[in-house]
Amino acid sequence: MSNDDDDYPDPSPEELGIGALFEEAPEPFHDLLAPPPDDMEELLPLMPQRTAAPQTWVVTVADAKFHWYDLIAGFPPVPDIRDPVGRHLRRMQFDLEATSEKRLLYFAISRPRVRFDPSRNTSWGFFSLKLTVPLLVGTEEKKDTLTIELTVPFAATLKKPTVVLTDQFITLNWGGLIEALSIHDLLQQYDNPYTFASEVQYVGQTKDPLGRLARARLTPVQRVHQRQSEDNDMLLLIQRMNVEVMSADGDPAELDVNQNPVATDMLLKDRIDVIECALIRYFEGPEMHGRSDKEADIRKQRVAEVALSNNLESFRIDLRLEEAGKYHDLHSRHTSVSRNHVIDCRVVDGNVIVERVPVPEKKS
Repeated sequence: MSNDDDDYPDPSPEELGIGALFEEAPEPFHDLLAPPPDDMEELLPLMPQRTAAPQTWVVTVADAKFHWYDLIAGFPPVPDIRDPVGRHLRRMQFDLEATSEKRLLYFAISRPRVRFDPSRNTSWGFFSLKLTVPLLVGTEEKKDTLTIELTVPFAATLKKPTVVLTDQFITLNWGGLIEALSIHDLLQQYDNPYTFASEVQYVGQTKDPLGRLARARLTPVQRVHQRQSEDNDMLLLIQRMNVEVMSADGDPAELDVNQNPVATDMLLKDRIDVIECALIRYFEGPEMHGRSDKEADIRKQRVAEVALSNNLESFRIDLRLEEAGKYHDLHSRHTSVSRNHVIDCRVVDGNVIVERVPVPEKKS
């Protein structure tokens, strides 16, 4: 079959007949608005019952996972699942698609560009599984190497794998098993000398019936990516939050009357909406990275509404993780580098006032 088609650029959204879909798709913050009364009428019997006592919340991260956003941006080809890299990409796609049904938070994170160097050879240590791989670091593509010590997988039929490098992936063929790791997988899984920090560029919420984040079709994230893509790699840090409610009346989410799906989701939505607003304020600062005045007003209304209906006095967000690695060294233009961000928050006139809590840094 001829490869002449390779000379043609990828079709635009308009050529695919889906341009209008992007134009009509509401901004994600519109989900903060209350639905029309007519839409709510049949749900009224299922609405959550509130408690009267004041609440404080303790918010922690239940789990967190990085995904390399650049791999899904820009109309990439459909992954070939017969290929190890294709299977890796498809798994990532499935993971991201699943988040659109859940109320999770994400950070769009930039990190200095790192690539494998396929023009140079890998090498093995004598009588060991120490593999040295060639790297290109930064926009200047400084040549470097990284030595990692592999562990033989259970399904392996070879003592040493055959190794294939592309600029983004390393493939290890163990005979009975083939592993494909991106450069960012490798740097997260193996010790390395790089002390790059992850810069938080944007904070968002994954819940979206259109599933735009997984298809790199979410406009504000696209804008961030366009600003970063020449000099940096961009990753998504997806986080599931746990909220412990401290109140004399207990947690309303635990009441028997609130165990139906509508009540459960509305109480969770209250919490995640306010946590999202607090993290936007903490990492993006008061100007919110150029978010519109309309979005700022909607968020202010939503925060005030949640604080009133939940009698919310204050809450603490603790982003620390037990098994955090170097990629969890987070910072932004508004906060310094740390793996241990703890934030005290209170609501004043619909604004979330944030204050960083000093905590000792754990040694790497």
